[in-house]
Amino acid sequence: MAQARQAGPESVADLAEGLLDAVVNISTSQNVKNEDKAPMPQVPEGSPFQDFFDEFFKGDGGEGSNQGQTVNSLGSGFVIDPAGYIATNNHVIEGADDIEVNFANGSKLKAKLVGTDPKTDLALLKVEPKAPLKAVPFGDSRVMRIGDWVMAIGNPFGLGGSVTVGIISARGRNINAGPYDNFIQTDAAINRGNSGGPLFNMKGEVIGINTAIISPSGGSIGIGFSVPTELAQNIFSQLREFGETRRGWLGVRIQPVTDDIAESLGMSEAKGALVAGIIKGGPVDNGVIQTGDVVIRFDGKDVHEMRDLPRVVAESPVGKAVDVLLLRNGKEMTVKVTLGRLEDGEKQVDAEDDAATPDEGTTEEDTTTGGEELAEPQKAELVLGMGIGDLDEAARKTFNIVESVKGVVITEVAPDTAAAERGIVPGDVIVEIGQEAVATAEEVKARVAKLKSEDRRNALLMIADRTGALRYITVRID
Repeated sequence: MAQARQAGPESVADLAEGLLDAVVNISTSQNVKNEDKAPMPQVPEGSPFQDFFDEFFKGDGGEGSNQGQTVNSLGSGFVIDPAGYIATNNHVIEGADDIEVNFANGSKLKAKLVGTDPKTDLALLKVEPKAPLKAVPFGDSRVMRIGDWVMAIGNPFGLGGSVTVGIISARGRNINAGPYDNFIQTDAAINRGNSGGPLFNMKGEVIGINTAIISPSGGSIGIGFSVPTELAQNIFSQLREFGETRRGWLGVRIQPVTDDIAESLGMSEAKGALVAGIIKGGPVDNGVIQTGDVVIRFDGKDVHEMRDLPRVVAESPVGKAVDVLLLRNGKEMTVKVTLGRLEDGEKQVDAEDDAATPDEGTTEEDTTTGGEELAEPQKAELVLGMGIGDLDEAARKTFNIVESVKGVVITEVAPDTAAAERGIVPGDVIVEIGQEAVATAEEVKARVAKLKSEDRRNALLMIADRTGALRYITVRID
């Protein structure tokens, strides 16, 4: 009796055939000043490496040449509009002096850069075709599940029109590539040259843009990452319309909600984004959102952890009024805010940071008046492993603390204490304890004593550094 053979996965030949014409190879060239005067390696005639070295040193001009070197690179892309708009990665075309798009039928067209977004590593190109191009549609990456089949088409190692198949291995991956990391992970083979190419679902819709791989060898080991279309589609629309991105901006500084912070705030679980500061002149500088608030939902989208908030805010249109669900003083409340523009906000924050940064040339030895040394701030008994004192003018000058900071100065931190473990250093300022402002050392002692009487295990502190940057930390109460 013949042994039954197990059927393999269903063929994707029909699917691939209808998509290959929309995927393109992108070649770029960049003129680089030739700083290295090393001679071209002498390769024996007929050597299998001769073509490689000839191509690599193309334009070098040989030993002693003062000419610049032409560096070529290859990547992938795909047509998103028959009129000639092509999506790819920013790193594929970054710094290029010349961009050429190679189509599956062998034709080539020069491309113009429409716009780029380094934060998501995306770029949009435009070619001028004589006839409408074959384009592929975007699909909804949000409905894709771990284990769903996907297909990648690209230009690995310059081998155009290569098709690979795999599954979605994970979603929502953060690989520290940018502020809005939310990658789809796939085991479909992705190699160098695949960057900028599409990741398709089994309907032939683009659900990701292949962007990065983890590989010690440079080749695929089955761990590739794609920017999901839920993020990319809006970016391409903005680049096409404006030539740049126009992201929403809330104007807050945030930090994670740890288990200790959640306990101190009376939360049943650690979730959301903790507001540690409000940007002066920003969209919520009117008091609608306050420091100490925890954002748990934004415009109907849950904020499970801190990194979710910047992404959902950035995806929201500038000027849109949105509902924000907050946790404030242990109670949930909904406020409405109107978003500003992130690109304008970044300039504003940079200016604010520059203004708040102390003069780098100033040292503790310089901080004297009339040739007299400043008196050291008065030391007090240790509280939570910290010496504290009132923030008077002497303390400001000793620790170079800006005038905008209000609270109680930390004059010393005992080693091997909870405060030291949390990174607190002399010159930091306690602004709040348990979300209540403190102005004197006696108020700090009283607040800590009250927390002890309530059998609290941690004290929630708002700490300002000497430049005024705020952060929340919890310090264990012994």
